[in-house]
Formats: sequence, structure tokens, C-alpha cells
Amino acid sequence: MSNHQPTIAVRVARKQQEALDICSFELVAEDGAPLPAFSAGSHVDVHLPGGLTRPYSLCNPPGESHRYLIGVLRDPSSRGGSQAMHDQVQEGQQLQISAPANHFALAHDAKRHLLLAGGIGITPILCMAERLANTGADFEMHYCTRSLDRTAFHQRIAASNFAPKVQFHFDDGAAGQKLDIPALLNGPAGGVHLYVCGPKGFMDAVLNTARAQGWPEDRLHYEFFAGAVTASSTDASFEVQIASSGQIVVVPRDKTVVQALAEAGVEVQMSCEQGVCGTCLTRVIEGIPDHKDLYLTPEEQAANDQFTPCCSRSRSPRLVLDL
Repeated sequence: MSNHQPTIAVRVARKQQEALDICSFELVAEDGAPLPAFSAGSHVDVHLPGGLTRPYSLCNPPGESHRYLIGVLRDPSSRGGSQAMHDQVQEGQQLQISAPANHFALAHDAKRHLLLAGGIGITPILCMAERLANTGADFEMHYCTRSLDRTAFHQRIAASNFAPKVQFHFDDGAAGQKLDIPALLNGPAGGVHLYVCGPKGFMDAVLNTARAQGWPEDRLHYEFFAGAVTASSTDASFEVQIASSGQIVVVPRDKTVVQALAEAGVEVQMSCEQGVCGTCLTRVIEGIPDHKDLYLTPEEQAANDQFTPCCSRSRSPRLVLDL
């Protein structure tokens, strides 16, 4: 049993250094055909040399159909994905990717949009800014990085028609130009939606501040790039049952649901393996999940009707899954 989706053959038309430790990759269809349309905030899953699959946000204007542009940070704590992109993927190389998916969409009924990017989190945020500028929407954007030489797409943003709406903030810069998160988020105005992407510490600071200052959850939009899924002393073995077949699979305490299912011949499509991208999101028919993801909102987790089997577990002896 498998739910693998068809892939698209693309070629790396251009690989370019965008900042210190950040490269962009321009992907075009191998057969020269237009690529599937995408919306701001979308990502594609890239199948990498060595068998890894990783999600990367699209950062070119969403009206384009002749290419996809992704930006990749070489992360020293990477589990192999960013290193493979930087060291093994070269111009002219063919890759397989998924069709675009969007778990970080713009709220088009918003009166105003506040975009916050930290580091490589600029990739989906930049795409959003392009879209909002093209539609004449009201927005402002703040881009925080460690230093100017680590600021990807700086020249592109500075030369854009929305440059007046963007403020850059550098960790190594003067105190007066650093982002004051509490001041920026103080007193959420009606109709304003907040979007944030970047390192977990940056995102936690933004989201925790927003919630403390009374921002409604439905006006907070975010996408984590990496999670820190760790084993817990309370992790125990449990069963999952496949609703379509009745098959029961035991998940040992030292394996994930995805791993146990794969060994039983049940493949679940996944990408990040850390509960941040939503690719493996699965409906729960019975049982209570033990949520360990960063993808679902607190309200969605509390509903207990879906979970991420790449990292989440079970609080009940059995989960019945819609597979």
C-alpha cells in the first residue's frame, strides 16, 4: 500500500550564491513545458541524491510558470538535505520534485499583512511580498538576519517596487535598527494578519509575543523549517490499525509510526521527517494522538482528528488511521 504522488522531472538551470552559505536553484521542466501553477507560500518536495526528500519554499513571483526558484541554507546541523543541495546538486543536473503544495497561504480577506522573516525564512515571505505588491494589497515586511553578508536576495528586494515597505534588521548592526518585536506587535489592529517564517527561536519569540498581546490564533500564519523531535521517557509502544484493510501494526517505542508502517508494507508520503511540513498529515479515526509536530495549530492538535506520523505518537493503546 502506498500513497506516493507522481513527480515532475526538472533540470537545474542555474545555481547561484545568494549570500554566505545560501544558494538559490532555478528549476525548469526537463521537457520544456510550463510548470504547475503555485500560490504564494507554496513549497515543493525535492528528491535529493542519496534518497532524501526535503521541502523547499518557492521564492519566485507566483505568476511565473517557466521556473521554480528555491533558496537553500547550508545548515551545519542538517540531517543531510542542505549539504546534498550545496555539494552534490549542480547546474544542468536533473531532479525529481513534487507538484507545489501550500500549507502557508495568504489570507486574502485580510485588510493588512505583516510579514516577518528570519534568515532563510525569507523564501516564502519574499514570494508573499511579490504577490501582495502585484495585487496592490496593504503590507509591510521585516527581514532579520545575522549580518548583511548573510542576507539572501538583498539586492532583489532593494530593487523591487515594494522596497519602501521592507525594513532590514541585522544582529550585528546598531541597536536602533534591531527589530522590537513587542512594539511591532503591540495592540493587534482588526483585520491585520501576521506571517512568520525562520529559525525556531525567532518564530517562538514572534508567536509567543503575539499570543501574549492578544492576537487571535486565526490571524497567525507560520511555517517552521525544522523541528527538534526528541524521544521521551514516556514514549511507549502502541498499535496502529489501517482502516481500509483492518491491518494492525505495532509501533515499538524506538520507531516512528512511518517507520513501523513502512516495514509492514504501508508507505506514507513524507518529506521533512520532523513534523513541520504537513506532507505526511494523516486523519485519525479513533484514538488519541501524542502530538510532537510544529505544523498543526494548538486548536487542530486539540481536535485529535489528524496527526503527523513522522514524529507524533499515541496516548491511547491504538490509533485507527484513515489509510
